[in-house]
Amino acid sequence: MAELIFERPHALGLEAARAVTQRLADEMRTDYGVDSHWNGNDLVFSRSGLSGVLRINPDSLRLEAKLGFLFSTYKTRIEASMAANFERYFGA
Repeated sequence: MAELIFERPHALGLEAARAVTQRLADEMRTDYGVDSHWNGNDLVFSRSGLSGVLRINPDSLRLEAKLGFLFSTYKTRIEASMAANFERYFGA
């Protein structure tokens, strides 16, 4: 099992970042079957082969995920895709 840690700053503020994160979570549920729920300002998510938390702070986001065997073989590709998506959703 591989770990993925990804942190980026944002300038949205806490409430706007939570709203964007919820929109992203809704898309991930529809597109990939990823279940999620809020625990304070943490979005906890999981599906087969993937689990983790996206921590929303007023000026940054931190993703901590555990990748199962299948996903771990694509870790580099997942990281590149995440960087592009974080830029698109949250700016830099």
